[in-house]
Amino acid sequence: MIKSELVLKIAEANPHLYQRDIENIVNAILDEIVNAMAKGDRVELRGFGAFSVKSRPARIGRNPRTGAHVPVDEKFVPFFKTGKDMRLRLNKSTA
Repeated sequence: MIKSELVLKIAEANPHLYQRDIENIVNAILDEIVNAMAKGDRVELRGFGAFSVKSRPARIGRNPRTGAHVPVDEKFVPFFKTGKDMRLRLNKSTA
């Protein structure tokens, strides 16, 4: 599902709201999550999961084409850990 599909789903479930307002709300939520992560904060949505930032230390990599050693700088990557409720819903038995 992409962001525009999410906006459409929410609009279908809430016909009293304008689609542009829903789009603004979704963008505001996502922007706040990104801003918090940019500051190094952890964002937890109970039942859904937690977004955090992990640090990858600098290292020596290898160019796969030439085999030459290449320095790779330290970087920060986003990390998502699912919440317990989501894990249970995804793994529930269909039998």
